[in-house]
Order: sequence, then structure tokens, then C-alpha cells
Amino acid sequence: MTDDSPHEHRTRRATASPLKDRTVVVTGAARGLGAALARALAARGARLALVGHERTGLEAVAATLPTPSVAVEADVTDEEALHDAARTVRARLGPVSAVVANAGVAEGGPFLNGDMASWRRVVDVNLTGSALTARAFLPDLLETSGYHLQIASLAAFGASPMMSAYCASKAGVEAFCHALRAEVAHHGVAVGVAYLNWVDTDMIRDADRHPVLRELRAHMPPPARRVRPVDEVAALLTRTVERRRTAVYVPAWLRLVQVGRAALPPVVLRVSRRELPRLEAVEAFRATGFLGGGGLADRGSPGRETATRG
Repeated sequence: MTDDSPHEHRTRRATASPLKDRTVVVTGAARGLGAALARALAARGARLALVGHERTGLEAVAATLPTPSVAVEADVTDEEALHDAARTVRARLGPVSAVVANAGVAEGGPFLNGDMASWRRVVDVNLTGSALTARAFLPDLLETSGYHLQIASLAAFGASPMMSAYCASKAGVEAFCHALRAEVAHHGVAVGVAYLNWVDTDMIRDADRHPVLRELRAHMPPPARRVRPVDEVAALLTRTVERRRTAVYVPAWLRLVQVGRAALPPVVLRVSRRELPRLEAVEAFRATGFLGGGGLADRGSPGRETATRG
């Protein structure tokens, strides 16, 4: 066995990857998990199309990648902009072989007195935006017998109080992917869902600034409250894309929770009945606003302005 330099080892790994010289789209790639995933995919030899509405951030990430890449500004809730993005990507990098629908936003707070425009925006970005992303790039995936990976969450089957819009959107996108998978499988297109728990992004760090969200996470079992490094999760998702998996669970034990998902709502209800009155007695519950840097950026997007006006 020979001792390879780190560069030679990375080169050999990229050469061996089925992603080498393939075009992969990642939405919401300006920061956090999307940016980490773009770097991990590029390290495997993929050409990257970074899509989102933070042009400066997208271009900064693209500049760090070792393979051909393009940054395309588009709000995932804007169908026309996404179809324009698909044409740009096709012209610059060739037909798309894989899409990772990662763009998403979140906010917390009580449903009764929350801003319904913000509630609708969360659902629009996370659910409708994911569907529009799939629709824009599906012609490419049909041509390449490609793969679509949807970034979902434990929230798809483990709904939490104070996160009604986010949980509704993630449950909806899970059902959408199941339907899409059955619809396109005979064309050779694979569809996967990534069920993630806590990932170390600015969205999660921002959520921990709010007592009720921080306390609710603290009352989860120890393994369920652990926050995983973003690069670790990106590496797992890159292998998922390479293997065209139907589902991936991060951490892996979430698969067992998925099997017993019917037992989750009573558990959440029991904890909520005990903890929410205690927390509310200390401080009245208020809406958090959109969480993290991505949430702040979304406030200034054209789609957000439309939602607010509506």
C-alpha cells in the first residue's frame, strides 16, 4: 500500500465518484448546510449550480469551489425565475443530474397571535418552493435519469409546538416527495428525502436565543437534542446523492423513530402540557421572527415583499 498525499487522496476519491463531471443544483447555498453541501459535492468532482436570492453569498461560495460552478440568483417561490435559472445552468454547465432542494426558512411562536403572512411565507418557501424547484429541473432529471433530494426534518413526523408553519411545511414536502417518486420512477428518476435533526447552522443558533425554543429542545432525550456539525451532515448527504438513496436519517437512529412515528404526538403533548405553562409563567410567548441569516435575507426578497403585501 502506498502513502498518498492528501491532495492525491482527494483526487482519487473525486475520480471514483459517480458525481464527477456531473451537474448538481443546490438551493439555499449561500450559507449553512447548503454552502457546506456545495463544497462537499465539489470535492467529489461535481459541477455546482448554486441557486438562491443572496447573490453575494452564492458568488462567495462559488469562488471557493474547485470545480466549474455558477451562482444564479432566484427566489424559489418565483416559478419564472426558477425556469430562467434552469436555462442558465443548462447553458453554463450542461444538463442537471441531481438537485438538492435545501432552501428553507423557519420562525417560532404561538399560532394564535402570530403573523399569518409570515406563516404563509414559511410554507411557501419550504413546500411550494421545493415543488417549484423540482418542476423547474425535472426535464433535466428526465434526460439524465437523475436524482432529486429534498432536505426535510424530524419535524416532518415529529411536530413541535411553537413551530406550526415549519412542521406543516416539512410534513407537506415529505408527502410531495413520496408522490413525485411514484410518478417519475418508471422514467429512471430517483427521489430521496433527508430527515435531519439538529444541525449547527445560524438558524439553530438563533432559535436557541429564544427561551421557549431552547427549553423545548433541552427537554428532548439527550441523543435527540445533540447538534451535529454542518460539515459532518454535508458529507452524509453527499454520499446520499452518490447512492441515490430513497431516504437518509441524520442521526441514523431517526429511522427507528420514523417506524414508531404514531407514538410521537402523545409524547410531545405530554411534555408540552407540563413545560409550556411553566415557561409561559416566566415570559409571555412571542413570535421569534424569521430565524438565522437566511431568514433575515428572505425578508428583503421579492417573494417576501409580495407575501407581506398579501
